[in-house]
Amino acid sequence: MAKHIIAVVDDLFFASKIRGTAEQVGVTVSFPRKIEGLIESALQNQPAVIIVDLHAQKIDPIALAKQLKADERLRDIPLVGFFSHVQAELQRQAEEAGFDQVMPRSLFTKNLTQILQGST
Repeated sequence: MAKHIIAVVDDLFFASKIRGTAEQVGVTVSFPRKIEGLIESALQNQPAVIIVDLHAQKIDPIALAKQLKADERLRDIPLVGFFSHVQAELQRQAEEAGFDQVMPRSLFTKNLTQILQGST
């Protein structure tokens, strides 16, 4: 069975990039619109990684991280966030909330294949 990835991304450019790269490396990806749907999907499918745009508007990334890390069934799923490099405070908040990796968008884009393959 193919690996499953969950991505919380509002930006169509990044969603398209993630979807295209996922197809190339043979993983499936879903883009939930609400925290409840994400939690349900994560419980059912145990994704290899959850990717979050820290600038997402539909789902609060900080609240999501806290909820995931508080749930013993979900806390071990790697949580990767990416952000605009000028938002150092957002990076700090994400790390404190429980993100396993937080990186600028440029580094995220550069390492996307490895992130989706689970080798970061």
